[in-house]
Amino acid sequence: MTQPAPKPVFLCTICARGGSKGLPGKNIRPLMGLPLIAHSIAHARAAGIFTAIAVSSDSDAILAEAAAHGADMTILRPDALASDTAGKLPAIVHALDEMERRLAVAADFHFDLDVTSPLRLPQDIAACAEILRETGCTSVITGAPAHRSPYFNLVERGGNGVVALSKQAPADVLRRQDSPECFDMNASIYGWRRAALRDDPRVFYDDTRIHVMPRERSWDIDEALDFDIVTLLMERRART
Repeated sequence: MTQPAPKPVFLCTICARGGSKGLPGKNIRPLMGLPLIAHSIAHARAAGIFTAIAVSSDSDAILAEAAAHGADMTILRPDALASDTAGKLPAIVHALDEMERRLAVAADFHFDLDVTSPLRLPQDIAACAEILRETGCTSVITGAPAHRSPYFNLVERGGNGVVALSKQAPADVLRRQDSPECFDMNASIYGWRRAALRDDPRVFYDDTRIHVMPRERSWDIDEALDFDIVTLLMERRART
């Protein structure tokens, strides 16, 4: 009898630094009765695909809240990966390595959820996993239809102070509505094939795909105004 194929191993990290210039303490700031980070942990759990969910942080307070709200493991991030100038990808790879070491497994796919994007749904995570499996792509990101078109509404300022459109539209495109489809990255969900993330960590590869989310699920919290808007949207969702 043919043995069924082994179930792929999906691991998930949620990376949360203790320092925040725009909104101090935002990663554990209460939102709808829970610390902000608890929402992403709950989304990962409800997606139903992860072997384990880990929170990586340089903050003992964040790690304590993560453990209290359902993270399978917490990972203390080295200082070198937690500075204001440190990139996020090295922290994700560090956390992936630590998860695999503790679990004694090699992942097939790895996901990272952004703490500051609590409006996603578990279905969005599952949809990203399906894209990876069905298309064979190396990575998947999430985004929303662009609020401003780089062909008609988004400008860049050059070194001489002169502004110009960020991107030149094709010659036969005369209206914004006819321009190529563009998206705002919402930083909510990133998914990779583990080998690519480990050997060549980056966001974009030659075959990166996107899962499109509506704008009402794509707000990212960077400052106090964002927090207020997200609270409003979550309160509205709770009423429906």
